[in-house]
Amino acid sequence: MLEPTRKHHTDIVEIHFRGPAAKKDEAAKLLEKLGFEKAEESVPWREAFPEHQEEGYPAVCLRAARHREGLTQKDLALGSNIPQAHISLMERGKVAIGVTRAKKLAKVLNTNYKMFL
Repeated sequence: MLEPTRKHHTDIVEIHFRGPAAKKDEAAKLLEKLGFEKAEESVPWREAFPEHQEEGYPAVCLRAARHREGLTQKDLALGSNIPQAHISLMERGKVAIGVTRAKKLAKVLNTNYKMFL
């Protein structure tokens, strides 16, 4: 049976500070000495993953939440009482999730149902 692959978090952290503008350059130099580097602005996921553009946001969120919890589609189907085939279609953006299904899925995936709408 196929098992989901869980990726480990990286050791990279992004931090934000507030303080006097006159000390900004000095603080940046100190952080660079500690191994920090300047980070570019964040990129919207639609730009970073254009291959998922046609699937839509709810489909990507559903698949990501399932992977985060380490569940297979079959596990999610058993927990939510939604057929595995329907979950597959929802994850590919072929079928709308809807409020009722979103609430069932969110309960199993420990998240807010609104992210699937």
